[in-house]
Amino acid sequence: MFELIPFTRHVNVYDPFRAFDELERSFFNDRQGFGFRTDVIDTGDAYKLDAELPGFKKEDISIDVENDCLTISVERKVEDEDKRPNFIKRERVYGSFSRSFDVSGINVEGIQAAYNDGVLTLTMPKKVEQKPASRKLEIQ
Repeated sequence: MFELIPFTRHVNVYDPFRAFDELERSFFNDRQGFGFRTDVIDTGDAYKLDAELPGFKKEDISIDVENDCLTISVERKVEDEDKRPNFIKRERVYGSFSRSFDVSGINVEGIQAAYNDGVLTLTMPKKVEQKPASRKLEIQ
């Protein structure tokens, strides 16, 4: 049974900045470090955003665009604890999580989303710059 309980390693070396690092990590990260991770890749005419969302169903994911802000929200509901009352340790995180991204340079009408194997992939085409029309005027 005890081999199933995770442990943490503690280094006995005194580091005066370690407390600040741990405080920063716990303040800026969501619970137990769960802030879903993303990769953004420039493919030339579009951006590709991959968000790791393992264990979520497609129905648990919401993508909203409002005022040049794209928000990805996910929610994991707590399982009925009456069915599983014998927990030794519970580390799986439950609740709502979200990340927002500036999409001011994106053609929001052309955004496409796919979810496969725990990875949400958004393909976001860049806005095409409208060059002002130029014409040559003839002198009369």
